[in-house]
Amino acid sequence: MDITIISIVAVIIGLAIGFGIAKMLEKGKATKTIANAKKEAEKILKDAQKEGENIKKDKIFQAKEKFLELKAEHEKVIINKDKKIAEAEKRTRDKESQVGSELAKNKRLKDQLDAELKDLEHKTDILEKKKAEVDRLHKSQVQQLEVISGLSADEAKAQLLESLKETAKSDAMAFMQSTMEEAKLTAQQEARKIVINTIQRIGTEEAVENCVSVFNLESDDVKGRIIGREGRNIRAIEAATGVEIIVDDTPEAIILSCFDSVRREVARLSLHRLVTDGRIHPARIEEIVKKTEKQINEEIAEIGKRTVIDLGIHGLHPELIKAVGRMKYRSSYGQNLLQHSREVAKLCGVMASELGVNPKLAKRAGLLHDIGKVPNSEVDVETPHAILGMQWAEKYGEKKDVCNAIGAHHDEIEMTSLISPIVQVCDAISGARPGARRQVLDSYIQRLKDLEDIAFGFGGVQKAYAIQAGRELRVIVESEKVNDDQAAELSFNISQKIQTDMTYPGQVKVTVIRETRSVNVAK
Repeated sequence: MDITIISIVAVIIGLAIGFGIAKMLEKGKATKTIANAKKEAEKILKDAQKEGENIKKDKIFQAKEKFLELKAEHEKVIINKDKKIAEAEKRTRDKESQVGSELAKNKRLKDQLDAELKDLEHKTDILEKKKAEVDRLHKSQVQQLEVISGLSADEAKAQLLESLKETAKSDAMAFMQSTMEEAKLTAQQEARKIVINTIQRIGTEEAVENCVSVFNLESDDVKGRIIGREGRNIRAIEAATGVEIIVDDTPEAIILSCFDSVRREVARLSLHRLVTDGRIHPARIEEIVKKTEKQINEEIAEIGKRTVIDLGIHGLHPELIKAVGRMKYRSSYGQNLLQHSREVAKLCGVMASELGVNPKLAKRAGLLHDIGKVPNSEVDVETPHAILGMQWAEKYGEKKDVCNAIGAHHDEIEMTSLISPIVQVCDAISGARPGARRQVLDSYIQRLKDLEDIAFGFGGVQKAYAIQAGRELRVIVESEKVNDDQAAELSFNISQKIQTDMTYPGQVKVTVIRETRSVNVAK
């Protein structure tokens, strides 16, 4: 028991001693830590003070630099201001000097003007004195003349006026006589001019019925698509076909105007295709016009074939058949050329049968007698149509009697066959039928063709179209051969040529169009 108590006491005493030792050790460690912390704090404070001093020095240095910079800028501003002030003072001095010189100049001018005024006043006084002297002398001379002549001034004036009246009357009578003689000489010429101009103007109005076609539309909305942006589509159609497109307030219709019925038909069919297809733009327009022209050429050949079959004519050359087909789109004095030729052929057949002449040959000559009116080129236009038709007939193997009848039906050559007078008589019968022809229309169309021919007479011209009833000539030139300056010169030269070579009512506007295109193909 005692041992246990002693053991417990010993343990307690050991624990107490250990606890005390631990406390002492912990206290020593804390003291050391505090000392280290104090040292560290002192070090930090020293470093902070040192860094603060450095920052302070830097800031002071920066402040000094900024001050010097601001001072330099301020001095620069002051220098600039001083410079401007010096320049202003210099300008002011110059102005003062200039004003001074102007004042001196004005003073000199004023002195000079005063001197001139004094001189003028002196001369005026002298003139007044001389005038008074002249009046006095004039009165004295008049009085002397009155004494010498025995007449007063009023009586002498009356006699002078009477003499002048007689002289003026005789001069007026002579002038009137010469004017009347000149009027008699020029009256007939002027009367012819007036009649010609009147006929041409009336012809222009009458020809409208035969020179326009109406193209009907489903709705007015299509007009805008035909015109295109800024009118490019309608210009492309007119350039490709040579037909004037008139778009006005007429509901659901546009008007095609051209003296050439082939062009008009090409334009009408092309518009129909474009409107049906819906794609209307310049490239598509050119493509459709080319296809339509090809189609019209095929139709012309087909019309020629049907015509010769209907009339019972065989063995006709294909080129002559095409020429017969082209007659459908031509007119002679307002009369359709194909209808006229068919009528002449039938009349020739009947008359030849009655006279005992070969009716088939006569009918053949009657059909072909006007083929010279459908020339293939502009060069052929210069040859009379009867001679040209005879040359074609000879070229394509027609018999001599037929060729002679074609060439002689207007007495250009001598008749050597019985068929020739028959063709001539039947042509006159067909043309003389009431309402068959209007000669004014044919002269009008010939005038339009002459306009186009004048344009083709100049170099570099690719196409020429007479539009606006002959009031405008539209010329399309090749851009490689004619530049812009030459285009303006060409327009002037064509207008001068028309003015000197043709007779026409009103004015003719010549428009030269030059277009440059660049085309490449992507492969």
